[in-house]
Amino acid sequence: MRPIRAACLGTATALVALLACAPIVSAVATDADSAGDKGKGKGQVITLTGRLAEQSRFPVNPGGAAAQGDRTVFRSILFGKDGQQVGETGGTCTTTRVDNGGAETCAVTYTLPGGQITAQGMVFGHLVPGPPPAFDNAITGGTGKYDRARGSIHAETTAPGERRFTIDLER
Repeated sequence: MRPIRAACLGTATALVALLACAPIVSAVATDADSAGDKGKGKGQVITLTGRLAEQSRFPVNPGGAAAQGDRTVFRSILFGKDGQQVGETGGTCTTTRVDNGGAETCAVTYTLPGGQITAQGMVFGHLVPGPPPAFDNAITGGTGKYDRARGSIHAETTAPGERRFTIDLER
């Protein structure tokens, strides 16, 4: 097992980010506007790059091995394909299992032009050495243009402290 600091960084990086992480947005302003077309039966995909900005760890065993209940709190900045900042994401992850590579549950909010998207789910393998694992989380709701949002968010590491988030909104 890798130390808790590395494990938490992996998890936060994975979400950073939900979250959030590679410059590939179909113009976030355009995507955000079309996501606000409620009731038209359309789906939408938004791809963003997330870069870790802040992270704090709260281990159950400070200086010791990873343990059930370890928490990570993070914030990432979100960028569109043109490299312009389009929002931010923040959330928390709690370790639920330390054997078999570890598992944690995460709750994350993405703040974008016109509203917010909330997501939650499991991340598996965050204690395995190497780059943080890719993961998929469920969209649980939203505000503003993303009111009643549903769908999923796929996150994958593209560089240290950076993730690509593919937000698949269902209508």
